[in-house]
Amino acid sequence: MYISKIFVTVDNVVIRKVDNQFEILLIKRLKEPFMDCWALPGGFVDENEDLVTAAKRELLEETSIQVNDVLQIGAYGKPFRDPRSHVVSIAFYAEVDKDVIAKAADDAKDVNWFKINNLPPTAFDHNEIISDAILKFNLF
Repeated sequence: MYISKIFVTVDNVVIRKVDNQFEILLIKRLKEPFMDCWALPGGFVDENEDLVTAAKRELLEETSIQVNDVLQIGAYGKPFRDPRSHVVSIAFYAEVDKDVIAKAADDAKDVNWFKINNLPPTAFDHNEIISDAILKFNLF
């Protein structure tokens, strides 16, 4: 019997509101794939780790931001969305105060806030995840 090797990751859409405009936090990737590209903070779920716990952990590890609550946006599992292997990502949404300080750490080379109507190209299928979050949480 063949057992497929599918990995699970989490991605975080982190939003703040500054001067009546929504901004999203992106990291610049330190490693391949998509090294030096902007991406959502996130990463692989550890064995026996809860998805929400993984989302909060990855956000803290990569941006030094700690959140209490995250809401699930959806699941993303199209084959070849990640060039390393078949990866399914569960995306989460969090809001933070405008004064929260983000610091790049772990797999993040840099962090930056972008206005949601002026985003750079992103790695993987993160533009799709961001678009879904904008619609689901009415970030117009």
